[in-house]
Amino acid sequence: MAESKRETERKYAAPSADSVSWLPDLTGVGPVTSLAERGIQDLDAVYYDTDDLRLTRSGASLRRRTGGTDSGWHLKLPLAGDSREEITAPLSSQDVPGELVELSLSRTRGAPLRPVVRIRSTRSLRHLLDAEHAILAELSMDAVRAEALLDGGGHTGWTEMEVELPGDGDPVLLDGIEAVLRENGVDRAQSPSKVARALAETTPLLDVLGGTPDARASAARGSAGEHVLAYVDRLAGRLIDLDPAVRRGLPDAVHRMRTTARRLRGCLRSYRSVLDREATDPIRADLSWLAGELGAERDHEVLHERLVSGVRELPDEVVLGPVAGRLKIWHEAEWTEGRQRTLDALASPRYLGLLEKLRALTDDPPLRAKAAGKPEKVLAKALQKEYGRLVQRMDHALDMPSGPERDAAIHHARKAAKRLRYAAEAAHPALGKPARRLGRRARAVQRVSGAQHDSVVTRSALRRLAISAHAAGEPGFSWGLLHGRESAAAASREQQLPEAWARTRAAARHKALRG
Repeated sequence: MAESKRETERKYAAPSADSVSWLPDLTGVGPVTSLAERGIQDLDAVYYDTDDLRLTRSGASLRRRTGGTDSGWHLKLPLAGDSREEITAPLSSQDVPGELVELSLSRTRGAPLRPVVRIRSTRSLRHLLDAEHAILAELSMDAVRAEALLDGGGHTGWTEMEVELPGDGDPVLLDGIEAVLRENGVDRAQSPSKVARALAETTPLLDVLGGTPDARASAARGSAGEHVLAYVDRLAGRLIDLDPAVRRGLPDAVHRMRTTARRLRGCLRSYRSVLDREATDPIRADLSWLAGELGAERDHEVLHERLVSGVRELPDEVVLGPVAGRLKIWHEAEWTEGRQRTLDALASPRYLGLLEKLRALTDDPPLRAKAAGKPEKVLAKALQKEYGRLVQRMDHALDMPSGPERDAAIHHARKAAKRLRYAAEAAHPALGKPARRLGRRARAVQRVSGAQHDSVVTRSALRRLAISAHAAGEPGFSWGLLHGRESAAAASREQQLPEAWARTRAAARHKALRG
């Protein structure tokens, strides 16, 4: 079973690993009071990647390392700033553990992994300690030798220094250490990782290591296309980054991935004047499918939390029968089914195909003529179209009498509010505060109508639970009471909707959004 930890470190160019006479005194930096020698380690790592180095190009790495205190398989995934997530598995044969293969799948897109470079390091280790001799940071001086395992590769070597925080370390300490290092002529390493530098210096694939082409470079600077592609590129990257967390069942990961898929799908629809729909419609269809598959697990999460909260709020004297037990049985069955749908979707050829299409979209975007236009015109016009669709749906819903048909109409309008919100997010860098304000107002409509829809779904689930309880000879009173409370909550949300909608209409009238 793989384990995970957060790694926060910075790398620096070091003139020599044999002597540290050049290393400035770091005592007095924050709470650092002393530097303790921790000996020498010999580390031997073989890095695995695809033939075209998809892991390295995405900022990730996978290695099998021996020596030191953490021998094993290490998959490192990029996080914000100086941090990475390190997922480790015990040493095994030369074959990559299946779990790590799966966790790297969104980056490899199913391409086989193979050894690409061997890196051996002689590490001189020191600890920065506080007055109580607690470890504040680890300072490593590495003499590195790298040997390419790709055809036509060579050898290289260099010296570098790493400063790494423990799991609960304070990032402010890194800033203080860096300030002292820079004052003494020690600069950051130019390469983000050992494997990236080793491959760049030992193989003829330097153009590959340059990274994924920036989709925005295909559009004119400052154009509508540049803004839309920046948003698409960011969302496509987020989808890839969230994949390992979803596979591991981390909190909120399914929700975030589903929302990202919806945002991306909405953007491709809203800005069809910028990106050719002949290329983007198949991607939108796949994103809709993915969001639907993730929805089984996510919708059940929301519903279960709502039901558990509702039961918890009931006074003990009105909880009649095995309410908690029935809820638990229902939850386990529904969650298991939803979880399996999520994992099956991520293991499917259709999902890998979607990742390939997104890669092609960001590498070579299918720009239309309006992509070269001014964002103040092109993006504002797209926003107005989405707003017009919302007007039609919301006005229709609010004119209907209460009942199932109105519930469905509000839900339909809610989807349009989401698309307007996402379109405004993409337009915000170009259109500024008016677009951000419109997005916030659309989000408020989405939240109110979403809470109303959640109540509709919850009442349906409560009815099914009550029927099951009745068939088993259990009291249905508690389920009925919860159903009544949900009806009252839905009515309250419906009363809030006209005001939220009026505020959205006011935001849409800003002159900057009229194109």
